[in-house]
Amino acid sequence: MKSAVEKLSPTRVKLSIEVAFDELKPHIDGAYKTLSEKVNIPGFRKGKVPSAMIDQRFGRGAVLDEAINAALPTFYSQAAKENDVLVIGRPNVDITELKDNEKFSFTVEVDVRPEIELPNFSTIEITVDDVTVSDSDIDEQIQSLRTRFGTLTTVEKVVAKGDFVTIDLVATKDGKELDGGTANDLSYEVGSASMVDGLDEALIGLSAGGEKSFDTALVGMAEGEKGSVKVLVKTVKERELPAIDDEFAKLASEFETIAQLKDDLKTRLTRVKELEQGGQARDLFIEKLIQTVDVPLPADVIEAEVNDHLEKEGRLDDVKHRDEVTKEVSQTITREFLLDSIVKAEAISVNETELTEYLVRAAARYGMSPDQFIKEVSDAGQVSTMVAEVTRAKALASVLGRVKVIDKSGKKIDLEALAPKPAPAVEEK
Repeated sequence: MKSAVEKLSPTRVKLSIEVAFDELKPHIDGAYKTLSEKVNIPGFRKGKVPSAMIDQRFGRGAVLDEAINAALPTFYSQAAKENDVLVIGRPNVDITELKDNEKFSFTVEVDVRPEIELPNFSTIEITVDDVTVSDSDIDEQIQSLRTRFGTLTTVEKVVAKGDFVTIDLVATKDGKELDGGTANDLSYEVGSASMVDGLDEALIGLSAGGEKSFDTALVGMAEGEKGSVKVLVKTVKERELPAIDDEFAKLASEFETIAQLKDDLKTRLTRVKELEQGGQARDLFIEKLIQTVDVPLPADVIEAEVNDHLEKEGRLDDVKHRDEVTKEVSQTITREFLLDSIVKAEAISVNETELTEYLVRAAARYGMSPDQFIKEVSDAGQVSTMVAEVTRAKALASVLGRVKVIDKSGKKIDLEALAPKPAPAVEEK
């Protein structure tokens, strides 16, 4: 097989491919076998019909068509690999010459990843936020710990925001109780807005034994429809918080004094904010590349992705939304092209251990076991996508080490020093 590539634009090429007929022979043999299994001829079993009879029944042209359709992906992939063409999008194939028992030629026009001229990363400077841990940051963490170790006490009072109540709920529609619309002895924090819309407003001002009905949208109702919910307050409780002293430090941590606990929280928060600097540096670096590097985009690929997205939403004719989706798709493809160019330039590859570690971390984020997550990823055909994500992240980390990163105070940030150690656990805000 001979092949050549012609650059039609920064994102589109034309492959010209010429195949010697002896290379097509295995596919022709396969075509005869395929066709022989589709025809019933007395005296011959399916799949055992002689080639001459296949030619008589279907014609030699049908055999060649079958063979070429089967062979095209193989020869096309081989030509793309030989010419170092990184194909994206759907190919447009044109048969240019076919001489039986002599040769077969065809061309393929297809969108490709553009060649991108990357900058000298060591000349790039990025400024990130300073690491500052204020007294209010520490107080917020202390307050979170106090809430965790607080106790609930039943009180005789009207319900206010922040109280905890035990309630019964009954949902109705047009005066009829809904199936599954009753719930008893629910514990609820007033003001959390974590249950039914309108519940917080209905509860405030009630006392134990009090009840109130309110209209709201319920799960399972048609869009725009509302039902009615009656809430009965059974008990009201207040959360009593422990005092901020050495006894609290002993209760909530391994430390003996509140001063030691606060020092530890400051250390942990500092580490978290340092890691946030790393994430900020990464995002600013990619943003800077997008703004300064010329990245040609394949219009056909973008349009196809946008149409696919809008078709799934049933919004093909929504012009405003099309513009929004087009912008999002363009940004995503630009980012991928840039990172893939870095992968290629840095000759980055990912080993099995790195991929496994990534999948284990991803499984934890989704609350799944690694085996379950890996099976779902594999069943969905997303393994290659995961490999690409790991490779891009590794490439990004490799070049970020060359970028000059400083904070707003002018202090140089060593991102590589931050990377190896995971952040210690800190109370979530």
